Amino acid sequence: MSTPETAPRLPVFRLAPDIYAPLLALTQAAKKGLDPVLVELLLIRASQLNRCAFCLDMHVTDARRAGVSEERITLLSAWEEAPAHYTEKERAALAFTEAVTVLTAGFVPDEVYERAAAHFDDAELARLLALITAINSWNRLNVAARMPAGGVL
Repeated sequence: MSTPETAPRLPVFRLAPDIYAPLLALTQAAKKGLDPVLVELLLIRASQLNRCAFCLDMHVTDARRAGVSEERITLLSAWEEAPAHYTEKERAALAFTEAVTVLTAGFVPDEVYERAAAHFDDAELARLLALITAINSWNRLNVAARMPAGGVL
């Protein structure tokens, strides 16, 4: 049973179901060939930045299923201060995720891009960029619609 606290403000995907499939297809295509643990770390980090409870709930659960430790999940919002818990490749991808998600300077800094490019080939970078773009789309739709954590799309 939905209550005002658990019901979305706007059931976007029920009202416009043709939006869901393409966004899901983009997300699935972007994940191809990427490490599932890395994917979940990036999806959680973007969702933290965007304050999307729905996506955080989903991706923390998925990260646990993928074998990510509670410690790594808990420290993710402070990954820069916990370098021993994340590989250099993960840290480069997290920095890239933050730069693409929070475009406060209006662009992704060259040093952030070059750091990611040192760990990922061009095809992987394209998939990372698509994945970050997809989660930001999911986050924005779900936050604006007020999708509750644990809710159903």
